[in-house]
Amino acid sequence: MRLSDFDYVLPDERIAQTPIAPRDAARLLVAGDPVQHRHVSDLPDLLQPGDLLVVNETRVIPARLKLTRSTGGAAEVLLLEAIDRDRRAWEALVRPGKKLKVGERLFADGVPLVSIGERTPAGDTFWVHLLGDADPLTLLDQHGQMPLPPYITATLKDPDRYQTVFANTPGSAAAPTAGLHFTPELFGRLAAQGIDRVAVELIVGLDTFQPISTDNPLDHPMHTERYRVPPETMEACLQTREQGGRVVAVGTTAVRALESAAKSGELSGRTKLFIHEGFDWQLVDVLMTNFHLPKTTLLMMIDAFAGPDWRDLYAEALREEYRFLSFGDAMLLERSRSRHL
Repeated sequence: MRLSDFDYVLPDERIAQTPIAPRDAARLLVAGDPVQHRHVSDLPDLLQPGDLLVVNETRVIPARLKLTRSTGGAAEVLLLEAIDRDRRAWEALVRPGKKLKVGERLFADGVPLVSIGERTPAGDTFWVHLLGDADPLTLLDQHGQMPLPPYITATLKDPDRYQTVFANTPGSAAAPTAGLHFTPELFGRLAAQGIDRVAVELIVGLDTFQPISTDNPLDHPMHTERYRVPPETMEACLQTREQGGRVVAVGTTAVRALESAAKSGELSGRTKLFIHEGFDWQLVDVLMTNFHLPKTTLLMMIDAFAGPDWRDLYAEALREEYRFLSFGDAMLLERSRSRHL
């Protein structure tokens, strides 16, 4: 396996800079013979009665902190995951990582907000501590920004557009972007067609931000992510499949939560599950997902799920001028069984 196996040319003009309105007006490429060009609003006609939608209900926090050093220099902290119940201690990406010293305090509006700790065992992140008497989430609301990916350079006028309408527990530094396309009205139409919805939680981790850096992608070190699959969600998935329905994962994070629970037998915990060619799928039958960056573990997951046809689908989407990445359009894939016969 080579890194070039997961590369493709993505022109800058195909990267969506702003969300579309309404949310479900996003285009939807439906894999099949022939490929269909539809919209997310068409999902009630594309799924089947008895199918089950699984969404990741994690809520994005304003995790990007633009700070100042005591010397007057600029610094930035991107909070990735709280490591204590009080949300005071965090794993974070820090810039400039090589210059900051352990114990150094960083300031927001002249007030100390973050204390820098040691590097984590992963080596590319730091332990940091939030300072101040206020509740940590209140501090983030006051001083933080929505952590848009670096390829989005346009200003986001409404921060709620980088939040799903079903977001619940605050925790993630990135949105489960396939879920951004859904509206309450669309969920109502799906339910009327006999398509129910359940939730999982997966705190989006560092691999969302980092491309694969090894020549052999199988050598890429996966970072762990915290997940939770409620017992009623797992029961609903198993019952759906027993009754001939399909488990439809909304986004790659829902996939990781479900397949991690199925593989480990643990409904909650930490996972560094690496899904690539040859993966033994347990639960997910259909995947709705946005288009992903080249040379990423997310694209490797798509390859494992849909097979090598993903290249033709991506080429078709580029020809048809679909919008790519976080604020972009989506695709609907049924799992390929050709690699598991």
